[in-house]
Amino acid sequence: MARKPARKAARKSTRVTSGKTQATPTPATGREKIIAAFLGLLAERPFDEIDVAEVAATAGVSLAGLRGEFASTLSIFAAHMKAVDRAVLAQDLSDTAEESERERLFDVLMRRLDALAPHRAAIRSLLRSARRNPPLALALNGLAVRSQHWMLAAAGIPASGRRGMVRAQGLAMLFASVVRTWVDDDEEGQARTMAALDRALARGQRFIGFLDDICAVPVRLCRLRPRRRRRREEDEDDEAVTA
Repeated sequence: MARKPARKAARKSTRVTSGKTQATPTPATGREKIIAAFLGLLAERPFDEIDVAEVAATAGVSLAGLRGEFASTLSIFAAHMKAVDRAVLAQDLSDTAEESERERLFDVLMRRLDALAPHRAAIRSLLRSARRNPPLALALNGLAVRSQHWMLAAAGIPASGRRGMVRAQGLAMLFASVVRTWVDDDEEGQARTMAALDRALARGQRFIGFLDDICAVPVRLCRLRPRRRRRREEDEDDEAVTA
């Protein structure tokens, strides 16, 4: 999909942090310190080598204090994802109101990548761990689907019911494929990332259209059933008369 030149210019002027590693905000609470400590450790080593005791020591809190906030290292990362969700949802998206759904979703997901930028090394490490650890990959997918429900809502795309669940799952997989490009895209304008997201959204749009057709099939079948039932009843009546 060709991006509008004016829109590209606006994107560069309003999102100047794209392509750069943003400075991580100084944690203000014990909970934020724990999340920051975990992400710092994750940037240096695989997920399954990080122990809660080490996270507590790095964050400067007791084990009891950490346990009071989180149940596991996975729950710490889940809290980080929730914080990213909130960072995206808190932004003013009114300037995208007149764009197509695909354009709005493009903007929302690029904003999400901006929010993730300070933790690029940690995300890269987590991707490597997930490839070697299927249960971890499955758990991360569940967290991603939950987040993408909110991203769809931010883009003004319906995300309720069966179709919403399918859309959120599809978007989670789509976004994961883009993140794999993004973690190694250090260019100023993130051209490779934007191109990857654009292609992924084009594929996703065709896939969702296909699913809408599939979802409509049971409705058509339900409409046909009474007619078939009446035809069987008529055949049975004819048989009874001829008997």
